[in-house]
Amino acid sequence: MFAEKMHTALSVIPGVTFGFQQPIQMRFNELMTGARQDVVIKIYGEDLDKLSSYANQVGKLVNTVSGAEDLYVEQVTGLPQINIVLNRQSIAKYGLDIEQINTVIESAFAGKKAGVVYEGERRFDIVVRFDENHRQEIENVENIFVTTSTGNQIPLNQVADIRFEEGPNQIQRDDTKRRISIGFNIRNRDVESIVEEIKAKVENNIQFAPAYYATYGGQFQNLVEARQRLLIAVPVALLLIFVLLFFTFKSIKQSLLIFTAIPLSAIGGILALYVRDMPFSISAGVGFIALFGVAVLNGIVLIAEFNHLKALGVTDIKQRVLQGTQVRLRPVVMTALVASFGFLPMAISTSSGAEVQRPLATVVIGGLITATLLTLIVLPILYIYFEKGFKKMKKSVTLIIIAGMCLPLSSTAQIKQAQTISLDQAITTALNNNPSIKTALLKIEFQQKIRETATDIGKTNFNWQHGQYNSIISNDNYFSISQNFAFPTVYNKKANLGEANIQSSVIQKQVAENQLIAKIKQTYYQLQYFEEYKKVLKNLDSIYSAFSEASTARHKAGESNLLEKNTAETRYMEIKNQLRMVEVDEEAALQELKILMNVADTLHFNILLQPLKSTKEMFDTAKYNNNPLLLFFKQQIQVEQQNYELEKAKMLPEFNVGYFNQSLIGTQTIDGASQFFGANKRFTGFNIGISVPLWFKPLIAQKQAAAIQTDIAKSKYTEKQNSIKSQYIYAVQQFIRDKNNLEFYEQSALPQAKEMQTNAQKLFASGSIGYIEYVQALNQSMQIQLTWLKTLNNYNQAIIQLEYLSGVK
Repeated sequence: MFAEKMHTALSVIPGVTFGFQQPIQMRFNELMTGARQDVVIKIYGEDLDKLSSYANQVGKLVNTVSGAEDLYVEQVTGLPQINIVLNRQSIAKYGLDIEQINTVIESAFAGKKAGVVYEGERRFDIVVRFDENHRQEIENVENIFVTTSTGNQIPLNQVADIRFEEGPNQIQRDDTKRRISIGFNIRNRDVESIVEEIKAKVENNIQFAPAYYATYGGQFQNLVEARQRLLIAVPVALLLIFVLLFFTFKSIKQSLLIFTAIPLSAIGGILALYVRDMPFSISAGVGFIALFGVAVLNGIVLIAEFNHLKALGVTDIKQRVLQGTQVRLRPVVMTALVASFGFLPMAISTSSGAEVQRPLATVVIGGLITATLLTLIVLPILYIYFEKGFKKMKKSVTLIIIAGMCLPLSSTAQIKQAQTISLDQAITTALNNNPSIKTALLKIEFQQKIRETATDIGKTNFNWQHGQYNSIISNDNYFSISQNFAFPTVYNKKANLGEANIQSSVIQKQVAENQLIAKIKQTYYQLQYFEEYKKVLKNLDSIYSAFSEASTARHKAGESNLLEKNTAETRYMEIKNQLRMVEVDEEAALQELKILMNVADTLHFNILLQPLKSTKEMFDTAKYNNNPLLLFFKQQIQVEQQNYELEKAKMLPEFNVGYFNQSLIGTQTIDGASQFFGANKRFTGFNIGISVPLWFKPLIAQKQAAAIQTDIAKSKYTEKQNSIKSQYIYAVQQFIRDKNNLEFYEQSALPQAKEMQTNAQKLFASGSIGYIEYVQALNQSMQIQLTWLKTLNNYNQAIIQLEYLSGVK
């Protein structure tokens, strides 16, 4: 490729990165993400050094991915700058203040307003600053003179540390959050597979610190947004096609019949993509929409001809189908060929834009081929069933049509798949995503950092004096350094308290996990309960629907009274209402599960409601001692005991050591002779001291308060232990009750209920019982099945509660 040749020729230039794109494509990329590359990975966080480190790590991973070219890692540091760090002690010594020094620096280099010049009505500020030659070097900054309170001038380097440092050359933000970007272009590969591969490598090889995370944009972001639009566009297109078919034929039956062309065409589109080794893309998705509209034309041509022959008096269905298919064979084939030949140049295109044209044309051509062949074979057969045996084949044909309508949607499964998730997957996802677990991890990290402060000995004191304290002639100076130390056991007790707090945070995380897992299990099995509940109601819905239709027909024939008809319709509507209520409850439980898992995907489940397994250990009431919440309260006793030990240690003496160095300018008599000591003669010494508390009452009160806190923690532990023990015993009793109740229904009541329902239907159909006995039998059977489901759900919830109380995950 031309881009590869240019890259090879330019790669010899050191320190430069290159990217190759079309101008319009580059501008679109820049408008979407602020970067010119096809794909941009943005890492968000506060520390620029960490962001730069993460960016370099991600850049190395991108280089290992096939198809990712022209890598660009944003440089956020490396700009030299003059850094002025003011020495507050020196400033105070000279009687200066920060504002005064800042004013001098600003005046020298940025300029300061010194007056105003008037020219008529116009006014100009007079700004004073150093000339160009004195604003070039760091020495110019160091030698700025600052006027002290006594009128003397001193250079700026006497009161400040001035040096060159490497600082940030730019700070980019999105939504007020700092970020760094890594960009690259895509060649010879699709965007999605590259981004997914990079995502997997980043997740496996880079552990981002808390509050640091990465996002993926550019063409990938455009792909995601386009998929979301297709989620709306595809169903709307299908709905509009069906509505237009209904307006054309004024028949739902024939509209559904023609609608079968859509799944028949989708088969060919998917097969064509597979044969040409093309991934499903947005262009292919648009091609499916175009394909569905064209494919339906074939069905319209055939069905319109069948209706025309029927209006002419051709009553034999098989003759009508054979004659109509023969007459309309040429128009059906021509409809497909014209569209296929029109899209053929796009399907084999290799010029600019071919990556968009080829998938669209491939889908249309492949879909029209299968749609034409299958429409000429399958559609006439379905027409015969619809016309001749619709009543017998109603349910099966309806299912076929529904499945066919869903097929094109399944072809866009790569747009956004509904996630089928097991209980273990739900728990794993929740433990990884739920904010409460992340908070618990941060608390552990916080306590670990606090533990590192146990050896803090406090700040070291530095003192310097200058003045006439030995004579009135000369100025002496005095320098000293000192440090205070607590009793050694204090540091050890602080470390022990830190370890106890870390362990408390670890157990607190286990508490959060135990509570979250219990909530996930409860909600998950509640959803399964609702699903089984719906199955029972749907079964009854079909039974009462048939009963309602039969009662209406019998009433019209005069074989029954109006009461039977009203009873059947009322019961049928009641079942419908119950079904809607259960669906609302199920949706609420599903939303709760998604919140617990902290996901936004559509969730599906692939298991049936079954009894959870129980063990003999569940009846051991001592198991509650393993409950993490109880362990947390127990650990709090240890924390308060360590705090008590720390308060005791604080009552011990403290120590301080120091060193001094000073001058004593003047004359002193030594061995009867006078000697002069100048500024170069230094007098030094050490000091060691001890601090003993004389007023013990406050310290004793602190120790006693810590002891009381220990007693409070013990009391809370005992209280929580009794509470959890009581809950555990109650949960065991509930489990035993629900288990016995479940065994009764599964062994006796449930088989009887199903047999009662079957016999009632047979006897009512044969006329052996009336509608009153029939409705009573159905109601009783339904009540037994629903009670069994409720008992099974209560049984599972009891086991989940026992697992939660015993700390079993």
